[in-house]
Amino acid sequence: MPTSYVEDFTKITPARLNQLDVKSVIIDLDNTLVGYDEMNANDRVLEWVRLMKENGIKVTIVSNGKKKRVRQFAKPHDIDYIFNARKPLSKNYKKAISSTGVSKNETVMVGDQLLTDIFGANLIGIKSILVVPVKNRDGYATLLNRRIERFIMRYFRKKGLLVKED
Repeated sequence: MPTSYVEDFTKITPARLNQLDVKSVIIDLDNTLVGYDEMNANDRVLEWVRLMKENGIKVTIVSNGKKKRVRQFAKPHDIDYIFNARKPLSKNYKKAISSTGVSKNETVMVGDQLLTDIFGANLIGIKSILVVPVKNRDGYATLLNRRIERFIMRYFRKKGLLVKED
């Protein structure tokens, strides 16, 4: 279960993060910030990252994507990143938390996948925010996860455990 569920990353505001006592955001890249097939940060992403930084909230992209893809996206905009993260394994979540100097209690993971992003956050005991995927299509590596997630999401909704916030 995620801590929270929202339509997209732009709904995650500094005010909302302050309510959660969050000072650092670990965020997925593909289908969370942009579509898996979009190579560059768009204005929505850049504005959101700027807003976070202006409010003293650290942002680190943690992606299972390859080095070239993640670096090309993050480096030109001075966004910290970790590639080939192997989520949901905890090593790179811990690395991201350590690099910010913020405690895990003040960190949140934002992502579009229950079985990687949210499950990994739960494994190390940090807050998590599930977002609706940016695109309905995914890379091949994600297709099996999405099928499993549909069953889990249906169960969560049926039990009233997962309600999208405004």
